[in-house]
Amino acid sequence: MVNPMGRIVDSQDLKRFLPEKSKGKIVLAGGSFDILHIGHVKFLSEAKGAEDYLIILLESDQKVKKLKGSHRPVFSQRERAEMLAALTSVDLIVLIPMMENDADYLNLVMKIKPDIIAVTENDPEIENKRRQAREAGGELKIILLTKTFSTSKLAKIVGVE
Repeated sequence: MVNPMGRIVDSQDLKRFLPEKSKGKIVLAGGSFDILHIGHVKFLSEAKGAEDYLIILLESDQKVKKLKGSHRPVFSQRERAEMLAALTSVDLIVLIPMMENDADYLNLVMKIKPDIIAVTENDPEIENKRRQAREAGGELKIILLTKTFSTSKLAKIVGVE
C-alpha cells in the first residue's frame, strides 16, 4: 500500500522505493512518533542532515501498545505516518508490522543498508542499533535529546493515559 505521494509504504514494498546510492546517504531512524512534538521534529531534522535521504521505520499499533500501555497509541500507525509525511525532513515512511525480536529488525535494516542509523542519546535500543549499523556497513549517529515533554508526559497532560 502506498499513499498518493509515494512517501508511505508497507515494509514488503520497500525495495521499490529505496533511492539510488548516488542520491546521497541513506539515514534510517525508527520509533513510535505517537504525539508528534518539537523533540521529534528537531531529531528528524538533525538526523537527515543537508543532502541525505531519511527513512523512518514506524512501529505498529500493536508494538506501541505493548511498549507504552493499553491507552496508546493515541494515533493509529496510518495517522502517525501522515503526520510524519508532512515534515520536509522525512523522505520515506515504512509501516512496519509487529516485530518480536532483534532478528526481524536486522533483516529489515539489511534490506535498506543505511549509511547512518540515527538515534537519540537515551535510546534504550542503542546497542542493538549500533550492531545493526555495523552489520549494514554504516555508522551510528547519536543526536542529543531536546529538552521538551515526552510523548508519554504529553499523553498524561491531555488525559489519554
